[in-house]
Amino acid sequence: MDSKDISALLGKALAVRKNSYSPYSRYPVGAALLAEDGTIYTGCNMENVSYPASLCAERNALGSAIADGKRHFRAIAIVGSLGDYTMPCGICRQVLAEFHVPLIICGKSEDDYRLFRLEELFPAAFTAEELKKE
Repeated sequence: MDSKDISALLGKALAVRKNSYSPYSRYPVGAALLAEDGTIYTGCNMENVSYPASLCAERNALGSAIADGKRHFRAIAIVGSLGDYTMPCGICRQVLAEFHVPLIICGKSEDDYRLFRLEELFPAAFTAEELKKE
């Protein structure tokens, strides 16, 4: 991916972050997921007073893509507080591993971001291969 593609993903994540429903943490997060065919799916976090019922932006974007029949992805961009890079939580890392999202872009803005390979953030992921071992 070139910097133009990364900036476009970050721009979409920044835009959808404005739709976040985060009255409890007051920490809005936006994500933009790039499918293998070039389609971009967005998601924002959606909190609930019963915290386990909340949904992270990354899983929200993945859910939209899966509902649209997509199964192969190139990258996801995540933005939260502009004061720091927002990293995916543990549950999101597991879901990103399930769908083999290879590149994770954690940004503050369209021009200020860090790139991670999934294996860097989740080096010993539990995968379907584990279920096949005897």
